[in-house]
Amino acid sequence: MMMKQAYAPTMKDTMVEVFKTDVQSVDQSIKLICKLSQYIPEIEINFDLEDCDRILRIKGEHIPVPRVIKLMNNSGYYCERL
Repeated sequence: MMMKQAYAPTMKDTMVEVFKTDVQSVDQSIKLICKLSQYIPEIEINFDLEDCDRILRIKGEHIPVPRVIKLMNNSGYYCERL
C-alpha cells in the first residue's frame, strides 16, 4: 500500500534590520537603495525620512549588518544599527 506524503511549503526566515542615518532627501535615498541592492542582492530596502532618525529598514533572509554600515559610510552617510 502506498501512502501519499503531504508537503508543507517551507517559509524562509526573514529578518528585519533598522538603522539610524543622516540621509536627508528622497534623491539620496534612491541612490543608496540602488547601491545597496547592487552589493547586497535579494533584500528589500526602504527609508523613512520623516522619522527623526531617518530610518533605513532592510528586510531579507541574511542581512550583513557590518557591510551595510560600511557601504553607507563609504558613500558619505552616517549609519548606526538600532
